[in-house]
Amino acid sequence: MSVAKNPTDAGAVKDPSEWKTGNEPMTASQQSYLHTLAQDCGEPAPDDLTKAEASELIDELRKKSARVQER
Repeated sequence: MSVAKNPTDAGAVKDPSEWKTGNEPMTASQQSYLHTLAQDCGEPAPDDLTKAEASELIDELRKKSARVQER
């Protein structure tokens, strides 16, 4: 998730649905990480997500992935 840039919101996390660029296609980095996590979890990884959708799915898969839990 992205950290809000407003100085009065220091440390606040902005909901992906509120991102100005959230409706744009996911980035190459998001796609790569999403595929890695999905493979770890034995789940499919869609290729047609928006930045916001990819961020939310990454958050969900991180909770399930042994790769993340090992740290």
